Amino acid sequence: MRPRKRTTGWLFVLAQVALFVAIAVVPISDDWATPGWVLVISAMLTLGGLALVLAAALRLGHSLTPTPVPNDRGALTTGGLYRLVRHPIYSGALAIVLGVALRSGNLVSIPIALLAIVFFDAKARWEERLLSEHYHGYADYAARTPRFVPRLRRR
Repeated sequence: MRPRKRTTGWLFVLAQVALFVAIAVVPISDDWATPGWVLVISAMLTLGGLALVLAAALRLGHSLTPTPVPNDRGALTTGGLYRLVRHPIYSGALAIVLGVALRSGNLVSIPIALLAIVFFDAKARWEERLLSEHYHGYADYAARTPRFVPRLRRR
């Protein structure tokens, strides 16, 4: 069963690369206005997403893998950004896609961005099944931690 999981994991990676290439090659258009404030939001999403991806990947350390299949060298990471969301790398990737789509001003980017949201949700759900099998305590962590967007906390 392990080789099948690896194959599925690599298929997710290939699909993710295809989504990033698709959004990156959408030409700049004037289907909607991109005034200065839209460009600022786009840049904040894109750069913030990139920073989130890098910080979350560094936090994983030995647990970081190229595919969503957990490795035997890692440990369940629940601190730092992982205290706020279960998949900060995916959250960052989605922010990048949304930022690039917003900047493009091209209607073609809308279905690509929507597809990215659906894709990362499906990828996260598949990965979470593997994490639940691999790490004792993952179910409790998942029950208290949102998938992509942190909860607003009341004081």
